[in-house]
Amino acid sequence: MRYKLTFVVGLALGYVIGTRAGRERYEQMKKSAKEFAENPAVRNAAETAAQTGRQAAGKAVHLVGDKVGDHLPSSVTDRVHALRGRGMGNGKVDEEDWGTSNT
Repeated sequence: MRYKLTFVVGLALGYVIGTRAGRERYEQMKKSAKEFAENPAVRNAAETAAQTGRQAAGKAVHLVGDKVGDHLPSSVTDRVHALRGRGMGNGKVDEEDWGTSNT
């Protein structure tokens, strides 16, 4: 279903861009998308979703480390322990450290 929807959206977008008035319509859609993304309510929702995702990832690191930590290669276990050490004590991982290496 997802692929069908993607195909239909792509087809519609190609049609709109391919028509004579396509460029103007494209610019109009681009402006609408930009206004939508700059809407404070949308930005707040996106930030809330990102923060919730970071919290869930922090909890997942602890859960995975506890459940399968002894069964993982030592390099992975060391990484999980390093991430666990960065935690702030309440399941959250410091936002600035995500995606950085500690070696």
